[in-house]
Amino acid sequence: MTGVVVWFTGLPASGKSTLAERVRDRLEGHRACVLLDSDAVREALGTLSYTGTDRDAFYTTLGRLAALFAHQGLVVLVAATAPRRAHRNAARTIAPRFIEVHVRTSLEESERRDIKGLYARARAGEAPTLPGIGTPYEPPDHPDLTANGGYDDLAVAAIGRLLL
Repeated sequence: MTGVVVWFTGLPASGKSTLAERVRDRLEGHRACVLLDSDAVREALGTLSYTGTDRDAFYTTLGRLAALFAHQGLVVLVAATAPRRAHRNAARTIAPRFIEVHVRTSLEESERRDIKGLYARARAGEAPTLPGIGTPYEPPDHPDLTANGGYDDLAVAAIGRLLL
């Protein structure tokens, strides 16, 4: 069975990880999959800087890692903002199959649900490159699927149909 990269993109705190976890749970017992959450991958790789150059290098690495697993037949769920379309398009070109899911929330909604305090830190000048505040977030032009936050049951079901 051909592997696939499912990239969940959206503003920080839009629900990308929540949605990816729900899809992973739906696939359990049906398809072998791995979840690459950007925060966990950053920590594992020791890549904690968010400067432009480091961010570009991180998303290149994440895309390559996802493609590596997908080429082995896995479903790779990537929960990562990847604020530039170029980040996601580069990952698309090397994956055997690529599904882009836009987890759409307004900036206000993402800020309201931000349990990590990222937006408060950005507004205080402590996180000047946060996508949506200090760095532009470029939503997909033509996502394969759009989800309304992490608890969108219809999106989970639609992704499941694409993968099962």
